[in-house]
Amino acid sequence: MTIKFKGVEKLIGPIASLLAFVYLFQWYIFGDLQSKIDPIFERKNPPLVMKDGDPYIRALMRTISFSESNTPRPYSVLYGGKQVNDLSRHPQICVTIVNGPNKGNCSTAAGRYQIINTTWYDIAPRYHPHPPGLRFWHSYSFDAEYQDVVVYRWLNDSKVWGVDISQQLRNGKLNDVLRRLSPTWTSLGYGIETNSNTRFLPQVYQKVLQEELALANKPTVNNPQALPAPPSSNSLPDSQQIR
Repeated sequence: MTIKFKGVEKLIGPIASLLAFVYLFQWYIFGDLQSKIDPIFERKNPPLVMKDGDPYIRALMRTISFSESNTPRPYSVLYGGKQVNDLSRHPQICVTIVNGPNKGNCSTAAGRYQIINTTWYDIAPRYHPHPPGLRFWHSYSFDAEYQDVVVYRWLNDSKVWGVDISQQLRNGKLNDVLRRLSPTWTSLGYGIETNSNTRFLPQVYQKVLQEELALANKPTVNNPQALPAPPSSNSLPDSQQIR
């Protein structure tokens, strides 16, 4: 039996087009299509774009990026060193690995913390400060500040790592922290892909920690007192390997 919709089916196309236009317009207005200018710094291992936060976690993040993306343009760098211009979402470009234990495979690692696309899809819904406007659309801006915020909140989540990383750092247990994070960032000294920067990580951490502590203790109009404790974190399934 054939059911006639008396012309209703003719409206499906125009309605779908209108909905698509409204969604794209909303997406544009909220900035997801407008990737901010990729910051270019005068030196390698620059300060974070994200403002404020726990100086110990901030120093750890800069230490991770020293090993993973030590370039004046860390937020747009792909695995292998090439740059991308669009940070409106994770680049999802799989670059062939030419040496090491994973030679012949490819990696989608991107940004200051060399996060692969599947890991970004796991952590962004939990920690991204500006989720997509529509629930069924799972694209999260990969702009520099958002990379910082997502990784900062991730590292602050003791349920993920099984330990309070900030407290570990305050207790001087940097090596324990690096060892714990090595399955995720394999260049931290206890993984399978160390590099020429790995052996300098303890010195780098101490240097940037002093910078971050000085910045945190500097009185400002908005924050004349000591830096507040980091916000409580959300739960996240077991961490994944970034590379």
